Amino acid sequence: MASRSDPEEQGDAGAAYAYKASLIGAAQQFELGEAGLIWRIGPKAGLWPYATIAKVRLSYRPVSMQSRRYRADIEDVSGGRLRILSTTWQTVALMAPQDQAYREFMLELHRRMRAAGSRAELIGGLPPMVHTAALVLIALVAAALTGLLARAVAVGSWSGALFLAGFALLFGWQIGGFIRRNRPRRYTFDDVPKDLLP
Repeated sequence: MASRSDPEEQGDAGAAYAYKASLIGAAQQFELGEAGLIWRIGPKAGLWPYATIAKVRLSYRPVSMQSRRYRADIEDVSGGRLRILSTTWQTVALMAPQDQAYREFMLELHRRMRAAGSRAELIGGLPPMVHTAALVLIALVAAALTGLLARAVAVGSWSGALFLAGFALLFGWQIGGFIRRNRPRRYTFDDVPKDLLP
């Protein structure tokens, strides 16, 4: 990511958002100013005018320590990329959600991009190839679980069958929600997907 200009030189600050992507890393700071999206990540800083933002991808990305985790990948016309997460590291064992602050920041970013006449590509969910691969993997796991369940019933192992049925339900609930939210789609500035925001 190449810095375009020093954010300190830009006036009129707007909405702000910050998070820590890792426990030992520096906080990543973002601000919506009059001139564009101002960012500061460690020693790097810059400003992207709203009209030069080429792509925004929103997705749902849960992790083991935080099931309510969302991500925005933003790309400008020069190929620079920014990643904004809805959670922040606080301690070794705590990744805290910032649901309201993240949602407000993302909605305001979209509003300002629309006001600037942005022609950015707005994408929701995973890339189609990744989503299709995930569906194939789920189908394979479902087939394996069905075979194991049939075998457990055939030999009369009711505790094994009950365990497999419970595991299948939990797997379907967890993974099914991830796949459903992350289905590939296009959206507009007036219809930001609610299921890809906290």
